[in-house]
Amino acid sequence: MHSTATPATPVTSATPAVVAAVTETHCPYCALQCGMGLTAVTGGGVEVVERAAFPVNKGALCGKGRTAPALLSSRVRLTEPLVRSHATGKLAPSTWEEALDRIARELSRTRAEHGADACGVFGGGGLTNEKAYALGKFARVALGTSQIDYNGRFCMSSAAAAGQRAFGLDRGLPFPLADIPRTGCVILVGSNLAETMPPALRYLTELRENGGTLIVVDPRRTRTAEQADLHLAPRPGTDLALALGLLHLVVAGGRTDEAFIEERTTGWEEARAAAMAHWPELVERITGVPVPQLRETVRMFCDAEAAMVLTARGPEQQSKGTDTVGAWINLCLATGRAGRPLSGYGCLTGQGNGQGGREHGQKADQLPGYRKLTDPAARAHVAEVWGVDPASLPGPGRSAYELLDALGGDVKTLLLMGSNPVVSAPRAAHVERRLRSLDFLAVADVVLSETAELADVVLPVTQWAEETGTVTNLEGRVLLRRRAVSAPDGVRSDLEVLHGLAARLGHGAKFPTDPREVFEELRRASAGGAADYSGISYERLREGEGEGVFWPCPRQGVGSEDPEGRETPEGGEGVHPGTPRLFLDRFATEDGRARFVPVVHRAAAEEPDAEYPVLLTTGRVLAQYQSGAQTRRVEELNTAAPGPFVEMHPRLAARLGVAEGEAVAVVSRRGRAVAPARVTSSIRSDTVFMPFHWAGEGRANSLTHPALDPVSRMPEFKVCAVRLEPAAPREGVRAAARPDPPVEG
Repeated sequence: MHSTATPATPVTSATPAVVAAVTETHCPYCALQCGMGLTAVTGGGVEVVERAAFPVNKGALCGKGRTAPALLSSRVRLTEPLVRSHATGKLAPSTWEEALDRIARELSRTRAEHGADACGVFGGGGLTNEKAYALGKFARVALGTSQIDYNGRFCMSSAAAAGQRAFGLDRGLPFPLADIPRTGCVILVGSNLAETMPPALRYLTELRENGGTLIVVDPRRTRTAEQADLHLAPRPGTDLALALGLLHLVVAGGRTDEAFIEERTTGWEEARAAAMAHWPELVERITGVPVPQLRETVRMFCDAEAAMVLTARGPEQQSKGTDTVGAWINLCLATGRAGRPLSGYGCLTGQGNGQGGREHGQKADQLPGYRKLTDPAARAHVAEVWGVDPASLPGPGRSAYELLDALGGDVKTLLLMGSNPVVSAPRAAHVERRLRSLDFLAVADVVLSETAELADVVLPVTQWAEETGTVTNLEGRVLLRRRAVSAPDGVRSDLEVLHGLAARLGHGAKFPTDPREVFEELRRASAGGAADYSGISYERLREGEGEGVFWPCPRQGVGSEDPEGRETPEGGEGVHPGTPRLFLDRFATEDGRARFVPVVHRAAAEEPDAEYPVLLTTGRVLAQYQSGAQTRRVEELNTAAPGPFVEMHPRLAARLGVAEGEAVAVVSRRGRAVAPARVTSSIRSDTVFMPFHWAGEGRANSLTHPALDPVSRMPEFKVCAVRLEPAAPREGVRAAARPDPPVEG
């Protein structure tokens, strides 16, 4: 266990009797991966203390990070394996040997009777790099299945696909967060940082304090939008038209950077022609954003000496998310706001290891190092590291929703780690039915989530403070989480789980349980790939203040090139400085030029009609996280956010006859959810909002649409058609609410 010698200041409410040495680690929640310290408390347990030297959050933590140790308690987490009894049909405690034997037996049976692809594997964006790497390897080597994906597909896959198309490389932010306050203007699209990543809000505050301007695009006037110099409130599902309309005005106003376009891009004429079909008045009719606001946005963005566009789930979780992000990237390229200091496009990754989680093999089409599974050279390189024949590696499998949709059909058995799709997947009631239809389901998790409750075997695994491993934050900064406490008796690590299963399947020697040994193998597997970690080691990550190392970071002396086009110098291993800023000299395409991609607006997969006249959009709240499986077990967080709600405009509430706090039913073509009304003028009058953290009758994802982006395979979480009804029919009240005409709410 690595620790510092200097005591730190507690940030939790209780003051320990004795403050011990501090273990430097990172928050287990979002992709900021805020630095924190853990110190032992007299009488047992640990307490969070500030880690002011870590540059991302400088000691600041939100309530989720501050209360994270509550999840270490045996009172709220799993501490022994559970196996479903054939006699009673109920989960009951078992031994580890019995649980692992049963899983291995079912996997072997499924492969023998139905083939390897009848075995599915579903991972999570919260797994460490080591665990994500081992899970992908397990699927392809121990099982030989192509059917593996992870819940990060629901996070930033559209931004990743757009970044790959435009820049030849996807990294959430191609620059450090510290650059944001130093730019001149930020357009923040579909992100509510004040509630989803509170410590990051200071970067926007500092931007404005430095004289920069902030433009927020969101159909709701969120806490983040309240900080903006200009708030644009488009109709959900119209972000693509909005971006195209802004580019039209840039061209019409002569604000393009012709020198940059000529020297560093290709494909401009086609993209320009596509944008010019979206004139301002048309865009106003589509989006509800007034033309004067469109013009003011262009003025603010182009007048600044440097500027950025940052997107999040709002524009990305759509069936046209890749094109939508591509349109915002086109705006950056056309104005020279990319590949330059303090300018560029970036994606605000959501999940704790959403970036690293897909770089190293648990995504259906990728091998470690962000290599393509269809590339023969990539297959040969990784197969050599794994000690297998390249021909034995399966090809690409189904994306996350498509895999879940296939459960009980082609896919008979599922091993699931670190995800809760019963709550988090679109069309969740259907996904729950598919999970129930499986021949066999095994879940490894920290808590008994709603998905784990359906399993035939549940394995209790270690969590953030009980294990060492690396994660990669939204900046591409590879960080080392350090073990601070011992796990309870009866709990094993995910790496031990995979080793135990692999051993029973005849591949145990290929699956070490020491995270450092796994990371050393990951380094070799990633070497030469787009996400090259070969120059990063545990020793480097422990150096100095533990600030991490930005990938790509190749091992020196191997003659590789970084995305800046610079040959790595000869010399010893592990001294490449890492790459905090991408694309300053060249983009990661073959010719070094960024690619404009022509895109045009198209409607959402499901538009309002007479039967379902209102738009639903979903998102998060400050005190809860993702499916809520962990945060809903923390008393302080539950007190702050005890349950779901339906946010609606007063005019919409009046049409329905619903008062504040009264239960309202939201109905889509896929399901029904019931929650109290929250009446506010901060949302458009044609739109309702629901947070998605809860199961049961308030499950927002019972309603959402599984239509998939054709490139990223991202489901359309952020927009679908619904109707609103009183939870219990009342005499004289209309059955469905009608929205106002499509104007800004």
